[in-house]
Amino acid sequence: MSLSDWVSAGKVRARITDEGALEVRCAGLTTQTKYYKTLLKEFFRKEFHPLRPGYGDYSVHIMMEYTGDAPWMDLDNLAKALLDSLTGNVFEDDHQVARLLVERRVGEREGIWLKAEAIDT
Repeated sequence: MSLSDWVSAGKVRARITDEGALEVRCAGLTTQTKYYKTLLKEFFRKEFHPLRPGYGDYSVHIMMEYTGDAPWMDLDNLAKALLDSLTGNVFEDDHQVARLLVERRVGEREGIWLKAEAIDT
């Protein structure tokens, strides 16, 4: 298996890109943002083993895609839940996130996409 191959379990799939970034996709949306924290932490613990927490600064890009009307979801709460799920897996602490972009857009299907990568200094 190549590092760039997707690992899937349930609604979550993830891979390490050829550039070394973590890319995660989660199918479906819920306004209960804490759901994502638990879902992803369990996925990283049980299914996705190539992660080792790193040190230094990170860039994280989060995209919420929806169909129809935009859901009543605070993007800051979504970001917090997702960053919490990455803590201890991608980086030691979310204070290492030096760049954070969180956005929503209309998509072909509902879900969450994120990319986390170390920033070269």
